[in-house]
Amino acid sequence: MRVLVAEDDAALRGVLSRGLRQAGYAVDAVGDGRAALEHLATYDYELAVLDWRMPEPTGLEVIRQLRKGGSALPILLLTAKDTASDRVMGLDEGADDYLVKPFNFDELLARLRGLQRRGHVPP
Repeated sequence: MRVLVAEDDAALRGVLSRGLRQAGYAVDAVGDGRAALEHLATYDYELAVLDWRMPEPTGLEVIRQLRKGGSALPILLLTAKDTASDRVMGLDEGADDYLVKPFNFDELLARLRGLQRRGHVPP
């Protein structure tokens, strides 16, 4: 299972990458939205974990572009934005799941497994 992790905090990006690899995922990790879009256009991923507040474009803008282009890629939005209105906006803009930082890594893995079970329906 190949996953893209887009997170601007280098330390957290490293923790996510290592933990996901230990859990059996193949991981590509980038630090901004531009690199995320380049990777998503170049490689096939089964899942993406995107930080809402990463540098331009933001994770939310990446999601908007993907959905506008017809992508059904399962996306977990990972963010410090923790209000109900933030969660509603993230999900309404096209995230398939939403996890607030700080988070429990086992919960992150469970949410990714849930996204995997739902499957990826090509556009």
